[in-house]
Amino acid sequence: MFDRPSGGDAAVLVSVDFGDSGYEESLQELRQLAITAGMDIRATIEGKRPKPDAKYFVGSGKADELAESLKSHEAQVAVFNHDLSPSQQRNLERLLESRVVDRTGLILDIFAQRAQSHEGKLQVELAQLEHLSTRLVRGWTHLERQKGGIGVRGGPGETQLELDRRMLRIRVKQLREKLAKLKQQRGMQRRSRKRSLVMSVSLVGYTNAGKSTLFNRLTQSGVYAADQLFATLDTTSRKLYIPDGGPVVLSDTVGFIKHLPHALVEAFGATLEEAVQADLLLHVVDAASPVRDDQIAQVNKVLEEIGAEHVHQVLVLNQIDRAGLEPGLERDEYGRICRIRISAKTGEGLELVRQCLREHQQMLFAHQLETSSPDVVPT
Repeated sequence: MFDRPSGGDAAVLVSVDFGDSGYEESLQELRQLAITAGMDIRATIEGKRPKPDAKYFVGSGKADELAESLKSHEAQVAVFNHDLSPSQQRNLERLLESRVVDRTGLILDIFAQRAQSHEGKLQVELAQLEHLSTRLVRGWTHLERQKGGIGVRGGPGETQLELDRRMLRIRVKQLREKLAKLKQQRGMQRRSRKRSLVMSVSLVGYTNAGKSTLFNRLTQSGVYAADQLFATLDTTSRKLYIPDGGPVVLSDTVGFIKHLPHALVEAFGATLEEAVQADLLLHVVDAASPVRDDQIAQVNKVLEEIGAEHVHQVLVLNQIDRAGLEPGLERDEYGRICRIRISAKTGEGLELVRQCLREHQQMLFAHQLETSSPDVVPT
């Protein structure tokens, strides 16, 4: 397995500007990710290039500068704000004589640290193995040694690399089967809620937008919430009752981020299924963020990727206390609430969220009663 960064590692960050928009915000996000992973940031190496270098990603001159920076700052790991190819990562590790972690590897490490539930741990392990599978290509000299024997050790002449790949495939298959069973269980629970006319609502949004704080406010729960990236990984569901309405199952999902690794999106499919099958999505946005429009676009991109673009969505502009906005709501051309301004921290505007849930609940129930079978009865 790869060496993963551990808490307290001294790190040098590396970021290359290829002329894309949002470079500074992406670099700041990398710093937050490194801090979230428990790293001690010693220095940042930046550069500009028209395209990545095939061998070192940053070019030989910048790679030498990085090597000197690692040595002078006594840092153990170089953290790249980009995804590296397996060969680029190996070439850099040989040149730098230090560990090299790309953006995907860093996010996977954070997820591994934060996953608490059995399902969450399975999902993270699957994502890590999917990422590792692309790195099992002559990565170490011991992989070139021939191993004979039978059974677990492999057949005659089977290389260690082939054995590693085979064991990895077996474990990936086991994880997929376990997650498929959990997904089936979730499906049964959702069908039970549908029969009871219980509306399902999922909180989605960019990481650190305040989803868990809003979740705690609405449900009076104690879900962990902090001013850091990926404070919550495991989907948590609670039932709440809307005044003059009925029961609602509210789910707090994992936060999204720019360039969210595809392996994570795929691995967390069972969890993100809550968003796909929801009756309503509350898209929580940090109203005070200067790049909130870009963050909204990133979240919608992931929602489309997982097949949740068809679910009705209400934009919840959170942290209005920091943005200098007043609580309020806006409606679309059909009279439905489409945007709400709140502060989950202070509680301002929460009654508007409940009003939104109540109105959507009434519309949903009216539609379901028209189309439901005779055995469907309200709770």
